[in-house]
Order: sequence, then structure tokens, then C-alpha cells
Amino acid sequence: MRCFTLLSLLRPVGPVVVGISLGFTLSLLSVTWVEDPCEPDGLGPGSGLVTGAGLGIGNAKGARKPSSISSVDTEEDFEPRIVPYKAGTESQGQAKKVFRAKYISTELGIRERLFVGVLTSKTTIDTLGVAMNRTIGHHLDTVAFFTGTRNRKVPHGMFVVAHGDERLIWNMLQTVKYVLEHYVAEYDWFYFIQDNAYMEADRIKALVGHLSMSLELYMGRPEQFIGGTRQGRYCNGGFGYLLSRPLLLRLQPFLETCRNDILSTRPDEWLGRCIADSVGASCVDEHEGLQYHHFETGQNADPSKEESERFQNAIAVHPVSNPEQMYRLHKRFTELELQRTYDEIEKLQAEIKNVSEEAIDGNRSAHWPVGINPPFEPKTRFEVLRWDYFTENLVYTCIDGSPKCELRGIDKMDVADVIETAMGELNKKYKPMLYLKKQQLINGYRRFDPTRGMEYTLDLQVEVFNQKGRSLSLVKRVHLVRPLSHIEIIPMPYVTEATRVHVILPMTVHDRDYVSHFLDVYATQFFETSENAVLTFLFIYDPFEAQQVNQNDIFSQVKGKITSYERKYPAVKIPWISVKTEAPSQIKILDIISKKHPVDTLFFVANINTNVNSEFLNRCRMNSINNWQVFFPIHFQDYNPEVAYHNQEPPTISTLSKDAGYFDRNVFDEACFYNSDYMATRTLMTADVQENEDLLETLDVYDMFVRYSGLHVFRAVEPALRQKYRHQTCDPRLSEDIYHRCVQNNLERLGSRSQLAMLLFDQEQGNST
Repeated sequence: MRCFTLLSLLRPVGPVVVGISLGFTLSLLSVTWVEDPCEPDGLGPGSGLVTGAGLGIGNAKGARKPSSISSVDTEEDFEPRIVPYKAGTESQGQAKKVFRAKYISTELGIRERLFVGVLTSKTTIDTLGVAMNRTIGHHLDTVAFFTGTRNRKVPHGMFVVAHGDERLIWNMLQTVKYVLEHYVAEYDWFYFIQDNAYMEADRIKALVGHLSMSLELYMGRPEQFIGGTRQGRYCNGGFGYLLSRPLLLRLQPFLETCRNDILSTRPDEWLGRCIADSVGASCVDEHEGLQYHHFETGQNADPSKEESERFQNAIAVHPVSNPEQMYRLHKRFTELELQRTYDEIEKLQAEIKNVSEEAIDGNRSAHWPVGINPPFEPKTRFEVLRWDYFTENLVYTCIDGSPKCELRGIDKMDVADVIETAMGELNKKYKPMLYLKKQQLINGYRRFDPTRGMEYTLDLQVEVFNQKGRSLSLVKRVHLVRPLSHIEIIPMPYVTEATRVHVILPMTVHDRDYVSHFLDVYATQFFETSENAVLTFLFIYDPFEAQQVNQNDIFSQVKGKITSYERKYPAVKIPWISVKTEAPSQIKILDIISKKHPVDTLFFVANINTNVNSEFLNRCRMNSINNWQVFFPIHFQDYNPEVAYHNQEPPTISTLSKDAGYFDRNVFDEACFYNSDYMATRTLMTADVQENEDLLETLDVYDMFVRYSGLHVFRAVEPALRQKYRHQTCDPRLSEDIYHRCVQNNLERLGSRSQLAMLLFDQEQGNST
């Protein structure tokens, strides 16, 4: 009775109990037990934590969810640690600003490889010191000259450190201290050599390139210490010695002790004793198969006749008695390196030919010339490269579209050089059995391949002589390639686009009608945008116009327009300068402008017909570098619209196209340069002007910079600089060359040859009807 009563009570909750039991059973079956312990805070099994059986206590084994990703078991588990946030750190002080270095090499602590110090003196720095600087300066990043005292004038292009004392040991000590103070954090290796030695810069660079920066190395030509009782050897200073950065850092605390304790008459021996006593290093001339080669010359030795292997492999040659011997050594070593380069090229070419034999196509798989990129392969007919036909005097592909034109200038030099090279290669191929002499060029073809360079095909008629003196005339076809040379990045001085530009606008009486258009364009581009530029008008009067300026000023309307623009833009001031001259030459005018502006002024000499915009002014700032480069842009000149668009409506928006105009390479009126560069160049031509005053009228500013300055004269097409068509009035008072150039420009500005031909054709058709 009791059982039935109990069953009746449990019957309602029975399904619930069975469901819970079944759920626990299934959940236990789905559990995967993990063998690896989970060790927070990096604590291992031996850390003293108690492990409970099956419970997640301490380092107990736990279970992973079925959907999680298992990790690969490793012997060492890496677990990133998270630094917990601690409240109240902001209140203790302001967070430190993170410093970011300007260069990644600075941030990563990357050092330069080699520092070179030349030990010189007051008596030899102007002779041997200059010669050494000229032979190694362009091969190395940093070369410093150390001396006791120096002359008041330091040789150009040399960094000289004077210690103020002629004592040799003192100078050696101060040199090492100076290097430790200024350069030890920037370089891995330090090479010191006397100025009476020749140094092969590329070889010392190659040597340190194979040495580990962590070595404590003292390398050079070993010498026994005076007396011979001391163990170890020192490096002879005449042949140079190499010191590693770790060695110098270990030596640094002992320098003062070495100065007081070591007595010596030779600075190189003193340094060697200091290194041996303090660091325990000795001079070596070989390390792990790398040899420090050196050569000792005689008094009257001739470098050109020296053929020994020791000489050819030398890093340093000592002694050198005079600068002439230094330059002769440099010439000889340059010839040796050039010949080694040629031999290496021939070796590589032979290897490429041998390897190509194993290819499927055989020798055809090796491109000609060996080592040069394969020819360009056009994808469509529009990409096919064009061959230009030429002879020794004519070329049949002209810029202006004419069927043929005279071969001159750099093109004529190019053709002459190619023919000479072809004859030289033919004689090299057939000598000594035959000798070939050019008679004439029958056909010449050339094209520019952007992947290879300039390609040539020549049909040469040559006269062939054998060893017996008999001759025969025949035609040889020769193929040549002038390959593209490696691109070299030239370091340029730093410039900025924040420089103020002074726009100088010269004006004569013939320019008055065009000033309104110029001011409208200029105001839109610069006045309304507050561009960092100053416009200055230069009014040019002849003597008669200058006398009438009070009664009838020819520029009165222009000055009125300037005043109105100043009222319209209160923040703008437009100064003007008046000049009286009979012959308005460019140099005479700029002499006056130069005197009225500071030395650091950046000028842009403009033209009344030029449309100037901010894009061009930025390029003017970037391409004009003080004491380095001047910029003469080549503007785009519009054709006469009546000729270019004959019987057509000119387009509302003009574009740069061959039918609209051309880049005028024969005009040098527009220029960007600094006043200091102009003044320096103008000073250099003073002596010639005193002998011939006509130079001021026969030369323009471009010719002046080319002839008398050492600056880079940079010319480039400038699409942002555009001139509208205008018939220019040519002043016969200027030089004959400038006058005829002006007349020629007026003719070229009319239109292209095809446009003029069509115009003449239409006129003839009209006359015939």
C-alpha cells in the first residue's frame, strides 16, 4: 500500500528526474579532457599550487568546449602577459610624448659603415691633403682631416679639425677623443691614414663590408714596438689602420692614463701601446681570410710600370712624396679597376652563353647583346616602335613634320660616334688578318627602345685591306645598341615651397595693351588666394620717353590699373621700378632689380604674355636651389588662332596639343633664380665686361649663367606656363643674334608647317577659281 502511495507521488515528477539524469549523462559524454595544464601568470607545476581532482582549481586540468580550436603541443608555451591598468596614473603626471625619429635608421639605431680620418699638418694640407681629398672624397661618405694647426683659409670642400697644438702624440690623443665624442655612435668602423699615402677607397669599403661589426679588431701593417721587449705589435700609421667601434669604446676610459704613462715619439706606436696595454689587442693584417694589403713605393717609382700582384691588390700605398705622384697612383688604380670590371663583364657574358646552350631554344634564348634587356614587344599595332632613317648629313624624321632635315647638333655627334664605334668593333673582330676603312654610310636606322636604349642598324660601305695590301670594297651591316645607363640618385640640397617668389614683369611701350589680361589672370591666381608672391612692374623708358614722363607718361594707364587693383585688394601692394635705357638688355635691367632686393630673394622673371599660376610657382621654388641650380622653364607657345583654326571656331578650353602650339625651346626670357646666384655670376663676368662692354647687350641671363657660373642650369618643359599668341616687336637696338632670334620666333609662332601649307593651299585654290 505504501509503495503504491509513493509511486503515485513520484509519478508527476518522474519525467523531470529522468530528463535531468539523461542531460547530465549526455553532457559528461561530450566532454573532452585537456592534458596540458592551463598555467596563468606563467606558473608551472612546481610553483606550489594545489591541483584538485577534476576541479578547475589552480593549475588543474580543464575541459575545452567542443567548438573551440585546439592548439599544437609545444615544448615551450609562449603566453603573452597583459600589464594591468593601474588607476590613478594620470593624476601622477602628464603622459610622456612619444618621440618619433625623422629617419628610420635613427629610430632603429642603424649606423653608417665607415668613417675615414686623414692625419695631416699645416704644411701639407694644401698639397697632399687636397690631393687625397680629390682622390677619395667622392668615394666615401665622411672624410675628416685632423691637424694641429691650420692656415686661415681652409681648402674648398674639406672638413678640417684643428686641435691647436703641433705635438704629434697630443694630436693623436685629441683625434681619438674627437671621434669618440662626435662619431662613435654613428659608425661601425674607423680608418685612419696619413696624408702622405694613397688610399684605394673602394677596397677599404669592401673590406669592412665583410667584417662583423661586433669584432674588437685592430688591423693594418704590423710593426714591432721599439725595443722589441713588449709583446704584441702596433699598426704603422703610414699604411693606415682600421679600428672597430667596440675596440674604441673599450679604449675610451684608458686614454688619459695612456697619455700620462706611455712615452713615445711616434703617434701610431703610442696608440698601439695604449691599445695593447688597455684592451689587450694587437695589430693584425689578416682576419678570417680577409687580408689587409699594402705596398711600399720607392722614391722615384713609376706607378704605370708597376705590375706586381701586391701593388695591384693594395689598399694603401706609402710613402707618397708629392700631389703629382698621388694623382698618378689614382690614375693607375682606376685603370686597374676598370680593366677588372671589363674582365668580369666578359666572364659573365661567357657564362650566360654557356648556360643558354642548355636551353630549349639554344643560343636563341640569350638576348643580344648579352646582359641587356630583351627588345620591347608591342601588344598592339599602336605600340610598334618606329625606326628613323638617316644618313651622315640628313635625317628623314623631323620634329616639325617635314620630310627631311639637316642632321646637326647632338644628333650629328651621335651618328658620328656610332659610325666610329662600328668601325672600331669591325677592326677588332677581323684584326690582324684584315683592316677595314670606312668609305660611306649607305643606310642608317635607329629607334629608341624604352627597355633597352637606342638601337642602330648601319649599312656601311667599307674598304677591306689584307696583310698583302690588296683591297676590296664591300657593304657590311652592323647592329649596335647604346644601352640605358643605371639611374643615379643625386643628393640635392633641401628646398621648401614656403619661399616667397618675387615676380618681375618688365614692360616696354609695346606691352601696354596686354597688361589688363595679365593682371586679371594674376589676380585670380594669387591675389584672391593670398599666394606668397610679390608682383613688381619694371617700366622701361627710352631717353625721349623719360624726358616726357611729367607731361605724357606712357605708362600712366598701367599705373592707374595698378592703383585700382590695390584698392580692390587692400592687403596687396604692387611696387614698380622705372628704368631709362637706350638698349633694354636683360642683364642691364636685372642689375637694377638685383640692387633693390635682398641677397636671398627668389626671382621669377615673367613675360607680359605668360599666364602664371600657383602650380608653376611651386615648381619655380623647387627647381631653383640657392648656390646650386637655376631654372629656365620652356613655356608652351600658342599658335596664331587665325592659322591654327582657319575657318573654324577656336575651342573654348584650350589644350596642350601639337595643333594648338608647341614648347618654345628658343626663348629664354622666363627664369627662376636667387639674387645671390645672380650677383655671384655677375661678379665673375666683370673682367670680360671691362674688356668688351658689348657683352651686356649681346648676352642674355641664360648665356651668362652657362658661361660664367658653376651652377646647374636646368631647362625643362613647363605645361603650367603658357603664352598666348602675340606678334612680338623686335628691338633692333639689341644684339644681332637676339634680334634675329626674335624675328625667327615670330615666324614659328604663326603655325605648324602643315597648317601653313593648308592655308597656302586654300589661297591657291581661291585664286585659281
